Amino acid sequence: MTSQGQSLNSTLNDNCQVNFRETLLSINSCLGDQDVERLKFLCRDSITSKNLEKCGSALDIFEYLLAEECMTEEDPFFLAELLYTIKQKVLLRHLRYTKEQVENWLPVRRKVSLFRNLLYDLSEDISSENLKSMIFLLRESIPKVQMTSLSFLAYLEKQEKIAEDNLTLLEDLCKKVVPNLMRKIDKYKREKASQVGAPPVAKETESLHQGEKELFCRSDINQLLGALPETAVYRMNRKHRGYCVVVNNHSFTSLSKRRGTNKDAECLRRVFQWLGFSVNIYVNVTKGRLEEVLQYFQTHPGHADGDCFVFCVLTHGKFGAVYSSDGSLIPIRQIMSHFTAQKCPALAHKPKLFFIQACQGEEIQPSVSIEADAVNPEHVPPSLQDSVPVEADFLLGLATVPGYVSFRHVEEGSWYIQSLYNHLKDLVPRQEDILSILTAVNDDVSRQADKHGTKKQMPQPAFTLRKKVVFPVPQEELLL
Repeated sequence: MTSQGQSLNSTLNDNCQVNFRETLLSINSCLGDQDVERLKFLCRDSITSKNLEKCGSALDIFEYLLAEECMTEEDPFFLAELLYTIKQKVLLRHLRYTKEQVENWLPVRRKVSLFRNLLYDLSEDISSENLKSMIFLLRESIPKVQMTSLSFLAYLEKQEKIAEDNLTLLEDLCKKVVPNLMRKIDKYKREKASQVGAPPVAKETESLHQGEKELFCRSDINQLLGALPETAVYRMNRKHRGYCVVVNNHSFTSLSKRRGTNKDAECLRRVFQWLGFSVNIYVNVTKGRLEEVLQYFQTHPGHADGDCFVFCVLTHGKFGAVYSSDGSLIPIRQIMSHFTAQKCPALAHKPKLFFIQACQGEEIQPSVSIEADAVNPEHVPPSLQDSVPVEADFLLGLATVPGYVSFRHVEEGSWYIQSLYNHLKDLVPRQEDILSILTAVNDDVSRQADKHGTKKQMPQPAFTLRKKVVFPVPQEELLL
């Protein structure tokens, strides 16, 4: 790019930033002192207490939100959520949102926690007389200063007298002073329970072919998705999306080369970087090296600030296991077990997604340009669910059901990974969740198989997810 072109782009960017700040200035001029107090309360989870104390205006709050990248000119939804919550819906037009748009997006993009929303809703219904009564009941532990209902609740939270899992004091106060507020607390408990409910139980379907069973078919997945509450979505608004590890085995000491696998690895790198992940690719990984990689990411400090974890393996395999480049057979369950809540606490309650491109069954004679990723086939496959750790928040996406090979084009890559790449690219912008995307992958790969006559392949997921995995829509285009 010429220096003149760079200068023009820089000027345009500066102008856009100025225009956005002018928008924020306009919004600020419409907000009063009570609105500022409300905004400060709703931002307690996004801005440190020390910085909030310095905020004397909405502009101060906006400055911190910009610095923390909680909102940007390209994505000001968090501010739209705040304005909607404090009932300043007329100001949404400054951000080019309508009330209906915010309502539709909240279940997926909400950043204000259920607990914070509960306290805010309660404060709206605590009158000055109710507040006096509550303070009177707690007089010995409450400072003698002027308080609003919001500052009162904020004080109780700061003193750790109430928390999202400790509402005893709050319930006691409401029962004695404002009993009708108990319905809001009960509603909060139901919504919170729905977000941390028991994992779905694996349900087997009828036999597919030669006795093999698919763990989840399309109807099962749709039924499970329909049973999940609309608000049951994993959080995706921490400091970074997380890490994506790709193990790409092309050459082996005693097995055939996997031509076309580099195309798969590149597509995975491209799409997961687009989704915001830090991607790490490891090539021709021995058993010892794989253990080092697993240990490294098991103890990685960066998980604490991440939303999710992805681990992809491209290699040869057989039932329930994959091959290292030096010919060792490693159980998939052993790989996944490094990231349980006990061994990797930083990933507890966060989705952990594993995608395996490897055969899981009997070899099929390939045509000239198609190869199978099977080695030493067995005839009685174990349950796919046996590969998944017995705890919540795991998903295992296999290229094929037990008993089948998975196919890889020697130039264009594997059917499964290429379909996964294309459907992530197409369906994430539509806010589809990962299980819906994998259902579309199943359909696509099965149709690919039909094109090749006798060659049959059907991927399938096994999972213990408790919520929907919905990736935020990337602002930039995916470069091809």
